[in-house]
Amino acid sequence: MLNLDLRTIILMSGILAVLLSVVMVFVRLSYPSSLRGLGYWAVAPMLVSAATFLFGARGQIPDVISVLGANVLLLAGVLMFHFGSQLFFDLRPTYRFWLLVLGAALLPLVWFTLIRPDFNARVQLVALLWACILLANARVIWRNGPEDFATRYTVVVMLMHATIITLRLLATLLPLANEGLLTPTRVQTIYVVGNALMIIALALGLILLAAERVRGELEHLATRDTLTGAMTRRVLIDAGGQELERCRRHGRSMALIVMDIDHFKEVNDTHGHQTGDRVLVDFVGRVASLLRRPDLLVRFGGEEFVVLLPETTLEDALAVAARILARVAQPQDDLPGITVSIGVTTNQPDDTKIDTLLTRADRALYQAKVEGRNRIVSA
Repeated sequence: MLNLDLRTIILMSGILAVLLSVVMVFVRLSYPSSLRGLGYWAVAPMLVSAATFLFGARGQIPDVISVLGANVLLLAGVLMFHFGSQLFFDLRPTYRFWLLVLGAALLPLVWFTLIRPDFNARVQLVALLWACILLANARVIWRNGPEDFATRYTVVVMLMHATIITLRLLATLLPLANEGLLTPTRVQTIYVVGNALMIIALALGLILLAAERVRGELEHLATRDTLTGAMTRRVLIDAGGQELERCRRHGRSMALIVMDIDHFKEVNDTHGHQTGDRVLVDFVGRVASLLRRPDLLVRFGGEEFVVLLPETTLEDALAVAARILARVAQPQDDLPGITVSIGVTTNQPDDTKIDTLLTRADRALYQAKVEGRNRIVSA
């Protein structure tokens, strides 16, 4: 390890950072614009790459560029990772705080670069800031990210990176021989190689976070009605079939409530489709407020909705339907008044498909319509 050329390692890590930036740019262009922060994540490796190229030119260009400029670019890149994470989780980026911190660190960095050059002092200052930014970023992701592999992986990478940087800081306090950035000591080599690997691992973690967010949004679109937020018919068929099978195995009871908003076409014709959409959203909100956590509210058609009630008898289902009937009929100041017709059924011993319950509940709903609407019929 001691024979490795640190200048070459630093320059190679800069090239890898450029490639990571290109990948992040394509991720930003390919993923939905609703995902914020990806642009910051794409710029961050580019800034780190520019810093590494300046570090690699140490001794060949003025120190004000290869030392001062490189460290500022490095910290700016690390901050861009942090700001991108804050935006990704819809948090307000802490620009002012970190710019003040960076500005306060600039004076001693200039002092230990141009006036009284001190490599160890620079390492201590930059390592302290770098580790603090990494820990702040890890905290943002841990507190706001979903409990999945991408979150845990990214946080672990940041903690490992902060540990490597902290150990390098502590090494400057030991009575070691004088060294510089390109001195191939064991400590400096581990530090340089570790930083390069951790930057790559961090970029991979951020890409995983973005991919998981996209997957979650696609899953949400596949299972949720985009207007009302109610579940889709596909979810009802799958969940209803599983619940029916469970009831058959254990002798339990489940219920279906089929609802249709009365004269909804007149609402659209009289008040317009935008008002009609608001009525549907309000209807779903009212019904959802009356349901238990395991219950499932589904938009089955235009103004037709279904509620799946696990572990529910016919008597209990009729009580739920009565509460829905009363709640929907309550007037809303800025919306036209509506009523709802409801059909209710429960599973029978010979029922093998959820479609059987749907057909039976739909017949009950039709009977409620025939009898004058705004009522409940069971079957």
